[in-house]
Amino acid sequence: MSVDDLLTTATAEQRPFEEIDVAAGAHELVTGLLAHPWGQVSASPYETGRMVGLAPWLAGHAERLDFLLATQRSDGGWGAPDGYDLVPTLSATEALLAELRREPAGPGRAVLAGAAHRGVGMLRRRSRPDSGPALPDMPAIELIVPSLVSLINGHLEAEGSSERLELPAGMNGVKLSAIRARMASGAEVPQKLLHALEVVGEAADKASGVVPSPIAKTWGSPEATGEAGAPGSPAEAVATIGASPAAGAAWLGTAGESDPADPVRRYLEKVVAGFGGPVPCALPVTVFERGWTLSWLRRAGIPVDVPPELVKSLDDGVGPVGGPAGPGLPPDADTTSVALYALTLLGVPREPDALWAYETDTHFCTWHGEEGASPTVNAHVLDAFGAYLRRDADAVPRYAEAVDKLSAWLCGCQEAEGNWLDRWHASPYYATACCSLALDEYGGAGSEGTVRRAVRWVLDSQRADGSWGRWEGTAEETAYALQTLLLTGAAGEEERLEAVARGYRFLLGAVAGRGAPTDAPALWHDKDLYLPAAIVRAAILGALHLAGRALRAPQPDRPGAVIGGHRNSAGELYFTKRTNSHICPMSP
Repeated sequence: MSVDDLLTTATAEQRPFEEIDVAAGAHELVTGLLAHPWGQVSASPYETGRMVGLAPWLAGHAERLDFLLATQRSDGGWGAPDGYDLVPTLSATEALLAELRREPAGPGRAVLAGAAHRGVGMLRRRSRPDSGPALPDMPAIELIVPSLVSLINGHLEAEGSSERLELPAGMNGVKLSAIRARMASGAEVPQKLLHALEVVGEAADKASGVVPSPIAKTWGSPEATGEAGAPGSPAEAVATIGASPAAGAAWLGTAGESDPADPVRRYLEKVVAGFGGPVPCALPVTVFERGWTLSWLRRAGIPVDVPPELVKSLDDGVGPVGGPAGPGLPPDADTTSVALYALTLLGVPREPDALWAYETDTHFCTWHGEEGASPTVNAHVLDAFGAYLRRDADAVPRYAEAVDKLSAWLCGCQEAEGNWLDRWHASPYYATACCSLALDEYGGAGSEGTVRRAVRWVLDSQRADGSWGRWEGTAEETAYALQTLLLTGAAGEEERLEAVARGYRFLLGAVAGRGAPTDAPALWHDKDLYLPAAIVRAAILGALHLAGRALRAPQPDRPGAVIGGHRNSAGELYFTKRTNSHICPMSP
């Protein structure tokens, strides 16, 4: 089937191209960043389970129980496959067992008991030697699992059961015990641990080594969030523990119910009110959301006006040693580099010197003390350094040396099949898009073969319906695949455009009128998988914009054929097209 056929053949479920107004969708998305300044993320079975167990007194308790019951799978588990289900299933099961002990009788007991024991059954099957896949690299998983296994075994013992859950192979409670001992001593707690403070149990209760992080008005106006008072004002002070509802509830402990004026309790109430009971793993995530969203839109060349206050929030969010995703979280190289790259694309570049704090001998760490390494973090640092060098040809040589170092490291960690895997996202299509786009744009000639292999992998892994995805075809992963094909020029034109046409057709059928996906699974790593809705929508809009432009152009080997996307020295996106005799630029 030719590209012309792919573009003209439609089914009843597929919309004409004109129905997706990308510019209007981008405007709506950017406006939403201001309307929801704490961020737009999905509710988490893990975090919601912790709130059921830790804060049954908090408003929305019944709704949290309903959420857990509604999201349980038929096999008794919660969450995604390939080991991603262990943490949410442990949390939800423990929450239901705790609720049963608090409410020994009642009209809903049979439903709760059935769900809890289905969860226990699934966990017992997972406790068998060599049962289940290897566990994914999730934040604090080595602490969360032993903590929850111990709690569940306590509930089972109280029920009179002699069966116990066992820890997965290779996992023990030694690190958790050490952290609990540190907490009990009153020592200061590292900021990165605060996000999962709930794992330390009773030692978290008003722990002296933990200081709540105020959420200042700069993280969002009360008018935008529907709050009654200004966050950070004396009358309505709001503060978070590690940007985590569960951590906040653990720190409040037994005093939480009796002190409605506590700033951390106010934080919990605002989160619960915003989500109707269930809670996400992390909030606020203001700088994270704004950096990724605006960089995806601008990288794709979508014409959208960005309000000055959004630009200022990114600028203010990066300090001398970088910036955090939100208050209560530690500064990290990922948030810092994406914010700096977005500022460059927005026309207000800053020297990315804050990133030197994260340099190691071989690569850049997400934060110091990181166990492992992230290709996407290093790809984002490469974006920030490369964009800076493009703007300032006289930059100190250290930046050019770092670009070479990053490029070599990223090329070296490419998988044999041509893709990348990463510790911050479940899908290889996200990691492959981040790495191949950075290498294609800033990695130089030495990266060309690596990018070609990545594009080959994307082409070879397209599904029959035109989509891409790890477990099934999704709009999010299809968007990453399309951007990989359209913002690099490393494939034969006819084959590439045919794949783009099929992917575009799938994407049109998987989104609403302004680019919001009709079904978006959680694929991003936190304590549980989550969906950052604004970021994902921005990536989808970018793919729609790029694919629509490419496919409306004349076909390969004809005058006007689109070759690929590139940026000029000012960072502006250009496509190249073929004329009768040479290749020339197309304006955005």
